[in-house]
This record gives sequence, C-alpha cells and structure tokens, in this order.
Amino acid sequence: MKTVLVTGGAGYIGSHCCKAFAGAGWSVIAYDNLSRGWRDAVKWGPLVEGDVGDGAAVAAALHQYRPDVVAHFAAYAYVGESVERPELYYRNNSFGTLVLLEEMLKAGVDKLIFSSTCASYGVPVRSPIDETHPQSPINPYGWSKFIIERMVDNLSDAHGLNAVVLRYFNAGGCDPDGDVGERHEPETHVIPLAVDAAIRSGRVFTINGTDFDTRDGTAVRDYVHVTDLARAHVLAGEKLLHDPGVHVYNLGTGTGTTVNELVDAVSRASGTRLPVAYGPRRAGDPPALVAAAGKAARELGWMPEQSGIDRIVETALAWYRRRL
Repeated sequence: MKTVLVTGGAGYIGSHCCKAFAGAGWSVIAYDNLSRGWRDAVKWGPLVEGDVGDGAAVAAALHQYRPDVVAHFAAYAYVGESVERPELYYRNNSFGTLVLLEEMLKAGVDKLIFSSTCASYGVPVRSPIDETHPQSPINPYGWSKFIIERMVDNLSDAHGLNAVVLRYFNAGGCDPDGDVGERHEPETHVIPLAVDAAIRSGRVFTINGTDFDTRDGTAVRDYVHVTDLARAHVLAGEKLLHDPGVHVYNLGTGTGTTVNELVDAVSRASGTRLPVAYGPRRAGDPPALVAAAGKAARELGWMPEQSGIDRIVETALAWYRRRL
C-alpha cells in the first residue's frame, strides 16, 4: 500500500487531504504538533505528535513509517499575524521546512507535495495569474512560502528532491459529509467569519477595505473548495510516483468573487441578511487574486467540481450549524 506522511494533518486543509488520500487507498499518517490543529480531526490513520522543526522527531516518524510521499501542510497562515510577527513565519514555515527536507533526504524519502500559496505572487501585474507570473510577495507569510519554493528548487538540483508545488488560491468550504471542517483560533478567515456573523446573534462581519481597484471596491479572491484541493493532492501524489522533477501548479477556479459578493452568498444560504461593518484594508492584502489553473487540468487531470461560491458557503454553513 502507498503511504503518505501528512505534516499539519490535524489542520484545516491537511485533515481534508488525509480523508482524500485514505479514500484513494493510501495509508495515511498525520504529523502535527497540535499548536493550531485539532486532535479530533485525525480520523484516517495514526497521529504522530511532533514539530517539523524537531529533526529527531521528524527522523523517527520517517524511519517508522517509511512514506512514499510527504505532503507538507504544517505552517502558520495568517497574513495579518505575519506582518505583526514575521519572525514566527520565517522560523516555523521556512526554517521548519528546511529541517523537514533535510531529514527526508537523510531517510531516502525524496517525494514532496508542498502546500504553497498565491500570496507568493504579491500584487498581480496581469490577471488571471498563471504559474509563470512573477513572484513578488507583499507580506511575510508569502515570503516564507516563496523561500520554501526556492529551497525545493535548490535541493532538487543538488540532491534529487522531487516535488509538486501547489499554489492555492483561497481555500473555502468544509467536507460535505461533515467529518472535518474549518477551525482556527483566533479565526481570521473570511468565510468562517461571515458564516459566524450570519448564524450567531450579535455578531457583525467586517469588510476590510472598500477602496480597492475592483468592480465594487472590495477585495477579489478566487475561492476553491477544500475538497477540490484535497483531490488535487492525491493526483499530485500519484504523479510523483512516476514523474520526477519539480512541478508547479496553481489551484483555483479562474473566477473571482468580491467580498460584497461573498456577503450576498452567505445571506442567500443562511436566509438572513448578514450584518456588516466596514474597516480599513488589512496590511499585506492585494486587491485581487484570480488563478489561471489550466496547467493543473492538463497535467494532473484536475478540475474543481465543488468550487462555486454558493456550494462553498453551503458546506461551510452546514459545518458550523452542526457545531452550534
């Protein structure tokens, strides 16, 4: 049986990917320090508690389970926090990944799926954004992932590391079966905040920035359902088993949604008008990020199937209502 070690496997995207790998017949091991993940999200294999920056713990897990592929999600992912505390992001994301990669190579594990981000592109110079678009991050989160991509390139050249780098656009939604969902503490992601304001009395959803150069002044993002992202990782794992080298793919839909349009979608799904307030732009936020994802379709056979904004909101709303 094929085996995947999923770092950050107790987190939002990582846990959904664990389910997808298990459903595709892989043996799944979650590796997580539980600082931002959830023990009860690990349902499709054992949990190894450890930090990616702890070389001895990583080495022990690699030697015990001998994975064919490592799927690497373990990272801090709050843009605002990265601006306020960049040292956390370079230490955990960039340095932690270097430790992981060194231990993988020592253990003879040479296949990596890396959870990267559209934040590495910065402010787009053209749209939609394809994989050849210049990378010029505007926040430390994006830089921390950009640095990892360069590590992957260099270690591939020097030591034969094979990798699929997946640049996500905005992940959203929850497992349609309700097995796992999206939880962060504190919660800063836009869809959970909007859903929370819709279903809890007294909550207000704040729109950060109404003066962007977009069709209605609010930021535009390309939302992709987390189960579609998870399926892409399984396809990436299969590709790595027979296609060496470093392969880079955007994961998005090619359709942008403004924050105002997201508010409308949440209002439709919840049956109540979302209470809204307006605030300034967040530091490090580009005005618009929309993917050109044709390369993933051509080379991985991946197409988003559940990534319409109404479907994303519907599954997120169902998850949060079950937790009330």
